[in-house]
Formats: sequence, structure tokens, C-alpha cells
Amino acid sequence: MKYEDFLITTLGKGNVISPLKQTQRTDSPVYKFVKDDERILYEVSLESFQKYQENGVLPVSFEKAGPKETIYFEPAKTKVAIVTCGGLCPGLNNVIRGLVNQLFYRYGVSRILGIRYGYEGFISKFNHSVIELTAPMVSDIHLAGGSFLGMSRGEQDVKEIVDTLEILNVNILFCIGGDGTLKGAHAIHEEIIKRKLKICVAGIPKTIDNDIDLIQKSFGFETAFSIANDIIRNAHNEAQGAYNGIALVKLMGRDSGFIAASAALAIQEVNFVLVPEISFDLYGIRGFLKVLRKRLEERHHAVIVVAEGAGQDLIESKDLQKDASGNVKHKDIGIYLKEKIKEEFDSKGFPYSIKYIDPSYIIRSAPANANDSKFCNLLAQNAVHAAVAGKTDFVIGYWNYEFTLIPIPMAVAKRKKIDVEGELWWNVLEATGQPISMKNP
Repeated sequence: MKYEDFLITTLGKGNVISPLKQTQRTDSPVYKFVKDDERILYEVSLESFQKYQENGVLPVSFEKAGPKETIYFEPAKTKVAIVTCGGLCPGLNNVIRGLVNQLFYRYGVSRILGIRYGYEGFISKFNHSVIELTAPMVSDIHLAGGSFLGMSRGEQDVKEIVDTLEILNVNILFCIGGDGTLKGAHAIHEEIIKRKLKICVAGIPKTIDNDIDLIQKSFGFETAFSIANDIIRNAHNEAQGAYNGIALVKLMGRDSGFIAASAALAIQEVNFVLVPEISFDLYGIRGFLKVLRKRLEERHHAVIVVAEGAGQDLIESKDLQKDASGNVKHKDIGIYLKEKIKEEFDSKGFPYSIKYIDPSYIIRSAPANANDSKFCNLLAQNAVHAAVAGKTDFVIGYWNYEFTLIPIPMAVAKRKKIDVEGELWWNVLEATGQPISMKNP
């Protein structure tokens, strides 16, 4: 990564005085505006600073998000569209509400469109209606889970999407979604550039798995593992209530096990955390089933948390199917583990009781908790600040406790995963007591 990789594209020079400056009362402090050259360091250790200093190069850094003293779009003449894509996630309605309120109350933008059912909403054959969003309309939507605008997965014709943006006279498009949504947003930006249009494309990262690279956390993640915490607590009660009781809980985590790891650290009652980042064997001297039996013989109960993407190499699959977003459809590791545990212990005459719990859809459709709600609003506010200033092809990030702007291609270049030699995973190993490796020599 180089300093130049993180420079944000701008539609042009901002010559419009920000309404945030115009509305300052004479007796109030001046608003803290952010300059384009204010940046947040990627690495903050003294060692990395010295390395960059010795090499004579600028350190990798992100543009700091925040309000600008002058903006590119004139609010009275600006039209905005908002779209939510992919799967549900706690906080979607908070972000929609935050965008509308910031645009209307702070910047005076009154023409705001809600695009229904993801990128499908731009495609004529689906015939989805467009909603004229107002502040009163969205005043209570944050109290409910789901998405007020609806969601969909899958690629759509980028040229037709941009055709619709032109027809609707949209100046700013906010895309709320994960990896696939952001890649789509970048493709829309590239088509806009080809047509030499002045339309801003802004991304707000939505991934319950917390797996978007270069972003410290994404909205909905904290709510997800908080709800999982309560479910695991009850699962632990189930396990303790039976002789050799096993509670097997499957959580979301297609490619990254952050929810499983964080939930295990929160509850401190989990004995095994299985994540996509670490492979394991079922059988053999170090295999999972051997270690599980040893745990049951010693303590007579066990709680297992497995991320949906864990152990996929164990499941025989003749063909790889993909979902509408292009992601490989994982086989159900939860059901598979349950059957293998039953098969192994039944064959050995080992007494046990097993309960399997999959709360995935309950978690993802829940309303955001207080901290996530706050985070959603701050993401929305900073996305609006950047978009009205003419920044484009960016996603709002969060790094070293500061809001940042990241070029979309850099954010989607790779998935964020648990560092198995890092502090988070070592904390999990300490909390669970599970072996460092469940792979045979």
C-alpha cells in the first residue's frame, strides 16, 4: 500500500459556502471544519513512523472525514438517492434516517429519493416504485429492524442504473451495503466517469460480519454479537442442565469469524470457537471430536460456537454453487457437526445430549442497540459531509477512532479476517481453553 492509493476523487472545487457556516449564531463557537489535507495514519506505532522517516516516504494514511467550509453541490438544487443492498443488518434504518435528517435539517437538501429493493430499484423490468423521502417519514424507522427501503442481492446492468440516475436527475447516490454493493458502487462510478457526468457515489459499509478491510468496525456488528451473547448464555444453561450436555451455536461469519470470537469473549462461557480462518480435523489424536470428548469427561458439559464459514473443507461437495451476490454457498457446518458428533459418540457408546441453535436470521433483522445507533448516525453524517463537498467513489471508514474516507477499490481489494497470531484470537484461546491447533501432526 502506498500513500497515493488512498487519495480521494473529487468532482471539482467547492465554491458554495456550507450552510453549516452560514447558520452559525454570532454568540456560538465556529464549527470545526476539516481541510482536505487532514489525514489519519494507518499505522500508529513509533516503529512504523521511524521506518517511513528512514525511507523518506509519506506514511499510508486516510483522508479525515468531516464537514467542509465550502461544498460542491448547492443544496437547493441538489437531488439525492439512497439505496440499501445485500442482506439485512441491524442499523440499516438508522443509517437511512441519519442520511435524510442530515441532508434536510443540516444542509437544506429537500429532494431525497429512496430506491426500493437494492440495485433492482434502478432497473425498469422490476418496476419498483421510488419513494420521496422526508424527515417526518423516517422519524421512527430506527425503532424497527430490517430495511425501510427493502433489499436485494445480485448484479444489475450498470449502464441501466446510470441511465436511471440521469432520468431522475440524481446528483448524489448513497449506497449502503457490503463488499458486493461497494464493488457495484465503484462500477457505477466508472460508468459515470465514462459519460462525463457530475454525480457523486458514496458508500456506507454494511457488513454484519465486520469483514470490510481497512475499517475498524462496521455498523450492526456490535448489536450482532451482543444478541449472540444472550443466546450463548441460554445455550450454556441448556448444556449444564444435562449430563455431558453439548450446546452447539452457529453464528454468521462467511469468511471471517469476528462475531463468533467477540461473542465468546463477551460471555466467557464458550469452550470451543470454530472460525473460517483456522482449519481443524474432526478425527485423530488432536481432532475436534477427541478434544470435545475429553472436555465432556472432565466437566460434563460443553458450549461450541461455530461461524458459518468454518470447516467447509471437511464437507464433501461435488459442485460449488453461488448466491446472487456471487458468494460461494457454504454447506451447513452446524448441521454437519451435530451429525458427526452424534455419529461418533453413538458408535462409541458415549452418553451425551446435544442441542443445536441457529439464530442467524433473528440476529440480522434486530434493531440496532444504543452504541450501534450512535455509530450509524455518525457514519451517515460524515457520508453527507463528504458527498456534498464533491467527494466521490469513497466509502466512509473508521480507523484509530476517527472517521475516514477510503477509495472504494482499496476497501474491497481483500476481506478483513482474524489475525490468528494477533491479540483477538489469543484472547479467545485464553477464554475458551481450547487447543491452539486441532490439526493432526
